[in-house]
Amino acid sequence: MTPMTNEGENPQTTAPPAGSARRAIVGRLSWGLADQAASSISNFVVGIYVARSLGVTAFGVFSLAWVTYGVVLNVSRGLATDPLVVRFSGVPDASWRGAVARSTGTALGVGAALGAACLVAGLGLGGRVGPAFAALGVMLPGLLLQDAWRFSFFAAGTGRKAFVNDVVWGVALVPAMVVAARVDTVAAFVLAWGASATVAAGYGYLQSGIRPRMTEARGWLRDQRDLGYRYLVENVSLSGASQLRAYGLGAIVGVGAVGAVRGAELLLGPFLAVLMGLSLVTVPEAARVLRRAPHRLRTFCLLLGGGQAAGALLWGAALLLVPGRLGELVLGGVWHSAAQLIVPVTLGVAGAGLGTGAAAGLRALGAARRSLRCQLFASACYVSGGLGGAAVAGTVGSAWGVAAATVSSSAVWWLHLRSALREHHHHNPIPEVRTS
Repeated sequence: MTPMTNEGENPQTTAPPAGSARRAIVGRLSWGLADQAASSISNFVVGIYVARSLGVTAFGVFSLAWVTYGVVLNVSRGLATDPLVVRFSGVPDASWRGAVARSTGTALGVGAALGAACLVAGLGLGGRVGPAFAALGVMLPGLLLQDAWRFSFFAAGTGRKAFVNDVVWGVALVPAMVVAARVDTVAAFVLAWGASATVAAGYGYLQSGIRPRMTEARGWLRDQRDLGYRYLVENVSLSGASQLRAYGLGAIVGVGAVGAVRGAELLLGPFLAVLMGLSLVTVPEAARVLRRAPHRLRTFCLLLGGGQAAGALLWGAALLLVPGRLGELVLGGVWHSAAQLIVPVTLGVAGAGLGTGAAAGLRALGAARRSLRCQLFASACYVSGGLGGAAVAGTVGSAWGVAAATVSSSAVWWLHLRSALREHHHHNPIPEVRTS
């Protein structure tokens, strides 16, 4: 078993030449973007296909299952794959393989446990919602295992395999959705979506040659408890804050306000897809920088966060130049209300992008306590800013409240990263180079 490191400790190795290191980083980031593009496109196509096939009400039921999957996915990542990418990115192959076997086994165990809960709940609910949740319960193990393979490959620096795995899922979706359309029920579409993910999960086993070990899930949770349980709370608080803001905005202003915010977010969709693609590789890359050249971690995080913030501002500026006729073509009647939110929503995304640079550094340092405090603070600010702004100035006020919250939270992330770096350098001083 790989020796565990204390919070903030990482082994260091000799740094490779700067040019080759930069090329390697760019290559891994490119595969992250390609993988996210494949995933985003397949998710978009599934949503459109299901909506057109089932109609509004049934699509709402499918969306409930989709949202539930998102929450369960955050649970699995917090317990299984987030600790993996922090502690086993760029390590020797033998260490990586052993950790992946236990991590994917944990993801499979989480899927089995929460899937059983969904199955029981679905059978008890009945009606239109029950069968969808029962079908989701059956498919959760395969869905979570497929996601675990993606993060495992990025931890190893082989993002190409994650991309191929997502392409396999997309290809398997085609016949599965055709069959589901003939059955024409929500449960059939959920089963088709999950079954195609299970095919990709099986292919992940062939790609890696590693068998997930569910029997070692308890040991993995015990060994990673200093990170896993904090990351679990982080992930759930992040998704929960978004849901609370949406529900509260609908209650205070009206459902139309939720649609306007969603429309503005869709306008930033391509840029958000880029951010999601980068998020797959930022923590593994930060962990590699820390191991090979720890004095460069601050610069890496600053370039990462600053680049994302600048990109968001440029994208938002371009959106302000979009003609109204083109906006109506894309969003229809939602365009006019969404267009009023472009500036605050862009600032909110820029603030979040700047904060992700510091967040990647904290995770690479293994500073789980600090990152948990930051995420809880950010979630509380997000909800209070969004709902407080809605109470004062409606939909526009909610958007500006969220923008102020994300910028403030970004500052907190960076303050904690500075403190964590000081602690790390104090416990792991860089030896002086003496010249004769």
